[in-house]
Amino acid sequence: MKDLLKLKSSLAEEIENILNAQIKVEAHASALYLAMSSWCDDQGFDNAAAFFARQSDEERAHMLKLFKYVGDRGGRAISPEITNVPTDFESFRGVFEQTLEQEMFVTEQFNNIADVCMKSKDYVTFNFVQWFLEEQVEEEYVARRIIELFDVIGEQGTGQWEIDKHLVKVTFDEA
Repeated sequence: MKDLLKLKSSLAEEIENILNAQIKVEAHASALYLAMSSWCDDQGFDNAAAFFARQSDEERAHMLKLFKYVGDRGGRAISPEITNVPTDFESFRGVFEQTLEQEMFVTEQFNNIADVCMKSKDYVTFNFVQWFLEEQVEEEYVARRIIELFDVIGEQGTGQWEIDKHLVKVTFDEA
């Protein structure tokens, strides 16, 4: 019976496990960005709050894309438990620096998944992961552009308000 069940899945156990781990990474990122949205809203940064709310939705969509893929390939997608999501942040700039760090981590994770897929000769999953890697180029780029606003505008006086105002242009024109 166990051999028959294994025939239902086109995914190697190792691939299924790393995809489920990535599902959890995406879910955590979604929760983190939602917390950042709330913090920015509380600080009066309306555009940043909206940006992080959209980021949260996007990360959840990534999670669901992975979740569906695992199921479509006959694997068992696992709904992750999310813990340790901060609710307070040190600074306005800090949330964007943390965003860049998060996106760089996600890129590294997808690179690792691609590497495992190639070594396992799972070219179908390797091809699927390419979409996420291309998406990560954009995610990192936008985060870097936002951090550049802090360097160009500065945070003194009305600087943070100006940065929040300019977020709309960076996140819609470049994304």
